[in-house]
Amino acid sequence: MANHDDLDAPEQLLTPSEVAAMFRVNPKTVTRWARAGKLTAIRTLGGHRRFRVSEIRRCLEEMSQER
Repeated sequence: MANHDDLDAPEQLLTPSEVAAMFRVNPKTVTRWARAGKLTAIRTLGGHRRFRVSEIRRCLEEMSQER
């Protein structure tokens, strides 16, 4: 098979708990950030929030540059 650029592959999504572990905060804080518009959340069919890995990494990089 030929190598593809993964453009057609769906982006990996993280749960609020996984995002919380990356930021070292409580999962409820991640939910609050999503409600406030600080993070963009995708809703599953069951109504759960999921976060794009690329956006979370970008946020972490921006925070580390501010320090």
